Amino acid sequence: MTAPSVTESRLERARDALAERDLEALICFPSSNLTYLSGFEDEPMERHLFLFVTPERALFVAPEMYDHQIREASPVEDVRTWSDDEDPTRLLEAVGDDLGIGEGRLLVDDRMWALFTQDLRATFPDATFGLASEVLEALRIRKDEAELEALREAARISDRVSEEIRAFGPAAIGMTEAELAAEIETRLEDAGGAGVSFETVVGGGPNGARPHHRHGDREIEPGDPVVLDFGTRYEGYPGDQTRTVVFDGEPCERFLDVHDAVLEAHHAGVEAVGPGVEAREVDRAARQVLEERGYGEGFIHRTGHGVGLDVHEPPYITSENDRELEPGMVFSVEPGVYLEGAFGVRIEDLVVVTDDGVERLNDSPRTWRPLEGRE
Repeated sequence: MTAPSVTESRLERARDALAERDLEALICFPSSNLTYLSGFEDEPMERHLFLFVTPERALFVAPEMYDHQIREASPVEDVRTWSDDEDPTRLLEAVGDDLGIGEGRLLVDDRMWALFTQDLRATFPDATFGLASEVLEALRIRKDEAELEALREAARISDRVSEEIRAFGPAAIGMTEAELAAEIETRLEDAGGAGVSFETVVGGGPNGARPHHRHGDREIEPGDPVVLDFGTRYEGYPGDQTRTVVFDGEPCERFLDVHDAVLEAHHAGVEAVGPGVEAREVDRAARQVLEERGYGEGFIHRTGHGVGLDVHEPPYITSENDRELEPGMVFSVEPGVYLEGAFGVRIEDLVVVTDDGVERLNDSPRTWRPLEGRE
């Protein structure tokens, strides 16, 4: 997924961070952390598969069926395997002895299954445990150029499909949300994407007032505001953009005002982004617009979330986050207003903090009309 030189650089930075903090080891299991550090990607399963990183070394503990697969994907050459008729905790004990760990502080993957954390605690009873994010959040939060290029391409694919779908116009009337979602997902694949970043959101009419509604059997009707939130992955990195469209007919007057307010809030949030700006200032810029327009109570979620190998990761753009933004950080700006029983409006772009401002990754039309030009 990532070039060995890039992965080796990430491992080196992780080892340096462990040494600086006097930490014994970082232990990842199949997750975005493991992929980030090793280049190897797999789903969590019931078998013990770990990447151990210490200030001096890195090695895998894995089922023997994964030996060649890991060696092909990762520059980590030390792969210790166990078979299904063996107790993997014995290999863990041997690895601990070899690495000289077990009496200091060990960081385990934040999302590691309890099954495996329990086995690690039993294997290293004298160690103290923390979370991998203590080290990896600072490394992953600023994207390198390879990551940025993958995110840009994922955004371009999402934008292309957004324009294709909004071009349906009246042909979308009578389609169910699920049918429209299937059309989106097919087109994402056809445009070069690899699956979806998350379950596609198509929220027509009152369903759009529920931010995490996915899609159902409701048919799209004339005048319906339809929230379309989707993305695809490219080289492991996700796109994520939202537009609210009326495919045919005229929406109600209140919708016109809400959409205009959300669009204004979206632009205000993006314009607030820059190096040295606190994350909460971006939230404040978007939220203030909606409060002044009378829709503050309808904005019921944060303004944005970081995007990387995980579609939701730091930095989170919330009213309480005083973290200063830095070049290379990527996150969404997605204000929304949700009127229960009526409709919802959300507009979302991904942005990158640059040395002197902000770069939008998305540039598809943000208007509610299906075929009009850009704003």
